[in-house]
Amino acid sequence: MKESFDPGVFLEERSPGGTPQLVGRITAQSWMLRPFRHPTFIGKADSLSNSTMENQTCQTNRTKQIRNEEVAKVEVAVLCLIFFLALTGNLCVLLAIHTTRHKHSRMYFFMKHLSIADLAVAIFQVFPQLIWDITFRFYGPDYLCRVIKYLQVVGMFASTYMLLLMSLDRCLAICQPLRSLHRRSDRLSVLLTWIVCLLFSLPQLQIFSMRDVGNGEIDCWANFIKPWGSKAYITWMTLTVAAIIPVFITRFCYGLT
Repeated sequence: MKESFDPGVFLEERSPGGTPQLVGRITAQSWMLRPFRHPTFIGKADSLSNSTMENQTCQTNRTKQIRNEEVAKVEVAVLCLIFFLALTGNLCVLLAIHTTRHKHSRMYFFMKHLSIADLAVAIFQVFPQLIWDITFRFYGPDYLCRVIKYLQVVGMFASTYMLLLMSLDRCLAICQPLRSLHRRSDRLSVLLTWIVCLLFSLPQLQIFSMRDVGNGEIDCWANFIKPWGSKAYITWMTLTVAAIIPVFITRFCYGLT
Protein backbone atom coordinates (compact mmCIF):
# COMPACT_ATOMS: atom_id res chain seq x y z
CA MET A 1 0.00 0.00 0.00
CA LYS A 2 1.07 3.44 -0.76
CA GLU A 3 1.37 5.60 2.33
CA SER A 4 -1.07 8.50 2.26
CA PHE A 5 0.41 11.91 2.51
CA ASP A 6 -1.09 14.23 5.08
CA PRO A 7 -0.45 17.81 4.03
CA GLY A 8 0.49 20.05 6.89
CA VAL A 9 2.29 23.16 7.83
CA PHE A 10 6.06 22.98 8.05
CA LEU A 11 7.59 25.03 10.82
CA GLU A 12 11.17 26.14 10.81
CA GLU A 13 13.41 28.17 13.04
CA ARG A 14 16.76 29.69 12.37
CA SER A 15 19.91 28.44 14.03
CA PRO A 16 22.35 30.87 15.63
CA GLY A 17 24.21 30.98 12.31
CA GLY A 18 21.07 32.04 10.49
CA THR A 19 20.54 28.74 8.64
CA PRO A 20 16.88 27.66 8.60
CA GLN A 21 16.26 24.27 10.16
CA LEU A 22 13.11 22.15 9.85
CA VAL A 23 11.74 21.52 13.33
CA GLY A 24 8.46 19.79 12.58
CA ARG A 25 5.31 19.55 10.60
CA ILE A 26 1.83 20.21 11.95
CA THR A 27 -0.72 17.93 10.37
CA ALA A 28 -4.47 18.27 10.71
CA GLN A 29 -4.60 15.32 13.12
CA SER A 30 -1.71 16.44 15.30
CA TRP A 31 -3.07 19.98 15.48
CA MET A 32 -6.35 18.74 16.93
CA LEU A 33 -4.98 16.00 19.18
CA ARG A 34 -2.14 17.74 20.97
CA PRO A 35 -1.22 21.30 21.86
CA PHE A 36 1.65 22.81 19.90
CA ARG A 37 3.69 25.71 21.26
CA HIS A 38 6.26 27.03 18.89
CA PRO A 39 8.79 29.52 20.29
CA THR A 40 7.59 32.14 17.84
CA PHE A 41 4.00 31.94 19.07
CA ILE A 42 4.52 31.39 22.81
CA GLY A 43 4.27 35.09 23.65
CA LYS A 44 1.13 35.57 21.58
CA ALA A 45 -0.53 32.49 23.11
CA ASP A 46 0.24 33.65 26.65
CA SER A 47 -1.10 37.09 25.85
CA LEU A 48 -4.29 35.61 24.40
CA SER A 49 -4.73 33.35 27.44
CA ASN A 50 -4.29 36.25 29.87
CA SER A 51 -6.75 38.36 27.89
CA THR A 52 -9.33 35.57 27.99
CA MET A 53 -8.95 35.15 31.73
CA GLU A 54 -9.33 38.89 32.26
CA ASN A 55 -12.51 38.95 30.17
CA GLN A 56 -13.98 36.05 32.15
CA THR A 57 -13.11 37.79 35.41
CA CYS A 58 -14.75 41.01 34.26
CA GLN A 59 -17.88 39.15 33.22
CA THR A 60 -18.02 37.40 36.60
CA ASN A 61 -17.65 40.71 38.42
CA ARG A 62 -20.40 42.26 36.33
CA THR A 63 -22.85 39.45 37.08
CA LYS A 64 -22.05 39.40 40.79
CA GLN A 65 -23.98 42.03 42.68
CA ILE A 66 -21.76 44.04 45.00
CA ARG A 67 -23.40 45.72 47.99
CA ASN A 68 -22.37 49.18 49.14
CA GLU A 69 -22.27 48.73 52.90
CA GLU A 70 -22.21 52.47 53.65
CA VAL A 71 -25.36 53.09 51.63
CA ALA A 72 -26.97 50.01 53.21
CA LYS A 73 -26.30 51.39 56.71
CA VAL A 74 -27.93 54.69 55.80
CA GLU A 75 -30.97 52.88 54.36
CA VAL A 76 -31.32 50.75 57.50
CA ALA A 77 -31.09 53.82 59.75
CA VAL A 78 -33.71 55.72 57.72
CA LEU A 79 -36.09 52.74 57.65
CA CYS A 80 -35.70 52.26 61.42
CA LEU A 81 -36.64 55.90 61.97
CA ILE A 82 -39.63 55.69 59.61
CA PHE A 83 -40.84 52.46 61.22
CA PHE A 84 -40.57 53.89 64.75
CA LEU A 85 -42.38 57.12 63.88
CA ALA A 86 -45.12 55.39 61.89
CA LEU A 87 -45.72 52.76 64.56
CA THR A 88 -45.76 55.06 67.57
CA GLY A 89 -47.61 57.88 65.81
CA ASN A 90 -50.48 55.76 64.54
CA LEU A 91 -50.77 53.86 67.82
CA CYS A 92 -51.09 57.19 69.62
CA VAL A 93 -53.81 58.28 67.18
CA LEU A 94 -55.75 55.06 67.74
CA LEU A 95 -55.39 55.46 71.50
CA ALA A 96 -56.60 59.06 71.33
CA ILE A 97 -59.61 58.08 69.21
CA HIS A 98 -60.46 55.27 71.59
CA THR A 99 -60.41 57.55 74.65
CA THR A 100 -62.33 60.51 73.15
CA ARG A 101 -66.01 60.99 73.78
CA HIS A 102 -66.73 61.53 70.08
CA LYS A 103 -65.13 58.31 68.91
CA HIS A 104 -68.34 57.20 67.20
CA SER A 105 -68.49 60.22 64.91
CA ARG A 106 -68.01 59.83 61.18
CA MET A 107 -64.71 61.76 61.09
CA TYR A 108 -63.10 59.68 63.84
CA PHE A 109 -64.39 56.51 62.21
CA PHE A 110 -62.52 57.37 58.99
CA MET A 111 -59.43 58.50 60.91
CA LYS A 112 -59.35 55.19 62.76
CA HIS A 113 -59.26 53.21 59.50
CA LEU A 114 -56.69 55.59 58.04
CA SER A 115 -54.43 54.93 61.03
CA ILE A 116 -54.98 51.18 60.61
CA ALA A 117 -53.97 51.49 56.95
CA ASP A 118 -50.84 53.43 57.91
CA LEU A 119 -50.01 50.78 60.49
CA ALA A 120 -50.32 48.18 57.72
CA VAL A 121 -47.78 50.14 55.68
CA ALA A 122 -45.40 50.29 58.65
CA ILE A 123 -45.73 46.62 59.59
CA PHE A 124 -46.05 44.94 56.20
CA GLN A 125 -43.92 47.22 54.05
CA VAL A 126 -41.39 49.23 56.06
CA PHE A 127 -40.51 46.46 58.51
CA PRO A 128 -39.98 43.67 55.90
CA GLN A 129 -37.95 46.09 53.78
CA LEU A 130 -35.84 46.89 56.85
CA ILE A 131 -35.11 43.19 57.43
CA TRP A 132 -34.43 42.73 53.74
CA ASP A 133 -31.86 45.56 53.74
CA ILE A 134 -30.12 43.97 56.72
CA THR A 135 -29.92 40.46 55.22
CA PHE A 136 -29.47 41.70 51.59
CA ARG A 137 -31.32 38.60 50.37
CA PHE A 138 -34.79 37.27 51.12
CA TYR A 139 -34.47 34.13 53.23
CA GLY A 140 -37.82 32.39 53.28
CA PRO A 141 -40.15 30.08 51.34
CA ASP A 142 -41.89 31.06 48.13
CA TYR A 143 -45.33 31.53 49.69
CA LEU A 144 -43.91 33.98 52.27
CA CYS A 145 -42.33 36.00 49.46
CA ARG A 146 -45.67 36.27 47.66
CA VAL A 147 -47.65 37.08 50.81
CA ILE A 148 -45.27 39.84 51.92
CA LYS A 149 -45.27 41.44 48.47
CA TYR A 150 -49.06 41.25 48.44
CA LEU A 151 -49.48 42.84 51.87
CA GLN A 152 -46.98 45.57 51.03
CA VAL A 153 -49.19 46.83 48.23
CA VAL A 154 -52.41 46.31 50.22
CA GLY A 155 -51.16 48.80 52.82
CA MET A 156 -50.20 51.32 50.14
CA PHE A 157 -53.60 51.05 48.46
CA ALA A 158 -55.46 51.28 51.77
CA SER A 159 -53.59 54.37 52.95
CA THR A 160 -54.16 56.16 49.64
CA TYR A 161 -57.81 55.23 49.21
CA MET A 162 -58.75 56.00 52.79
CA LEU A 163 -57.56 59.54 52.19
CA LEU A 164 -59.57 59.56 48.97
CA LEU A 165 -62.67 58.33 50.84
CA MET A 166 -62.27 61.07 53.46
CA SER A 167 -62.01 63.74 50.77
CA LEU A 168 -65.17 62.44 49.09
CA ASP A 169 -66.97 62.45 52.45
CA ARG A 170 -65.91 66.04 53.18
CA CYS A 171 -67.02 67.10 49.72
CA LEU A 172 -70.47 65.57 50.19
CA ALA A 173 -70.79 67.04 53.69
CA ILE A 174 -70.08 70.57 52.45
CA CYS A 175 -71.84 70.46 49.07
CA GLN A 176 -74.92 68.70 50.47
CA PRO A 177 -75.17 69.68 54.16
CA LEU A 178 -78.73 68.38 54.50
CA ARG A 179 -77.74 64.96 53.33
CA SER A 180 -77.30 62.64 56.31
CA LEU A 181 -75.04 59.62 56.12
CA HIS A 182 -76.03 56.84 58.45
CA ARG A 183 -73.58 54.72 60.33
CA ARG A 184 -74.34 51.78 58.08
CA SER A 185 -73.36 53.69 54.91
CA ASP A 186 -70.08 54.74 56.54
CA ARG A 187 -69.21 51.16 57.35
CA LEU A 188 -70.20 50.05 53.87
CA SER A 189 -67.98 52.64 52.17
CA VAL A 190 -65.00 51.67 54.34
CA LEU A 191 -65.63 47.97 53.71
CA LEU A 192 -65.80 48.53 49.96
CA THR A 193 -62.55 50.49 50.12
CA TRP A 194 -60.75 47.63 51.84
CA ILE A 195 -62.17 45.12 49.34
CA VAL A 196 -60.98 47.24 46.40
CA CYS A 197 -57.49 47.44 47.97
CA LEU A 198 -57.36 43.66 48.41
CA LEU A 199 -58.48 43.05 44.83
CA PHE A 200 -56.12 45.60 43.27
CA SER A 201 -53.17 43.95 45.04
CA LEU A 202 -53.83 40.43 43.67
CA PRO A 203 -51.33 40.72 40.74
CA GLN A 204 -48.53 40.75 43.30
CA LEU A 205 -49.16 37.07 44.06
CA GLN A 206 -48.45 36.15 40.45
CA ILE A 207 -45.64 38.60 39.66
CA PHE A 208 -43.31 37.95 42.63
CA SER A 209 -41.73 34.62 43.55
CA MET A 210 -38.41 33.11 44.62
CA ARG A 211 -36.16 33.21 41.55
CA ASP A 212 -32.53 32.71 40.59
CA VAL A 213 -30.95 36.18 40.30
CA GLY A 214 -27.52 34.97 39.16
CA ASN A 215 -24.46 33.22 40.60
CA GLY A 216 -26.73 30.58 42.12
CA GLU A 217 -28.39 33.10 44.47
CA ILE A 218 -32.14 32.94 45.15
CA ASP A 219 -34.17 36.06 45.95
CA CYS A 220 -37.75 37.29 46.02
CA TRP A 221 -37.96 38.85 42.59
CA ALA A 222 -40.48 39.97 40.00
CA ASN A 223 -41.08 38.00 36.82
CA PHE A 224 -42.81 40.08 34.14
CA ILE A 225 -44.25 39.01 30.82
CA LYS A 226 -41.87 40.24 28.13
CA PRO A 227 -41.72 42.76 26.60
CA TRP A 228 -44.70 44.73 27.95
CA GLY A 229 -45.09 43.29 31.46
CA SER A 230 -42.82 45.68 33.36
CA LYS A 231 -44.21 48.75 31.58
CA ALA A 232 -47.78 47.70 32.31
CA TYR A 233 -46.93 47.10 35.98
CA ILE A 234 -45.25 50.49 36.40
CA THR A 235 -48.14 52.24 34.64
CA TRP A 236 -50.70 50.45 36.82
CA MET A 237 -48.91 51.29 40.07
CA THR A 238 -48.34 54.90 39.00
CA LEU A 239 -51.98 55.48 38.11
CA THR A 240 -53.58 53.69 41.06
CA VAL A 241 -51.09 53.94 43.95
CA ALA A 242 -48.49 56.57 43.18
CA ALA A 243 -51.28 59.09 43.18
CA ILE A 244 -52.18 60.27 39.69
CA ILE A 245 -55.83 59.14 39.80
CA PRO A 246 -56.31 59.49 43.62
CA VAL A 247 -54.68 62.93 43.71
CA PHE A 248 -56.74 64.13 40.75
CA ILE A 249 -60.00 63.06 42.44
CA THR A 250 -58.92 64.49 45.80
CA ARG A 251 -58.01 67.86 44.30
CA PHE A 252 -61.30 67.89 42.43
CA CYS A 253 -63.23 67.25 45.65
CA TYR A 254 -61.40 69.92 47.63
CA GLY A 255 -61.73 72.29 44.69
CA LEU A 256 -65.52 72.05 44.91
CA THR A 257 -65.41 72.96 48.58
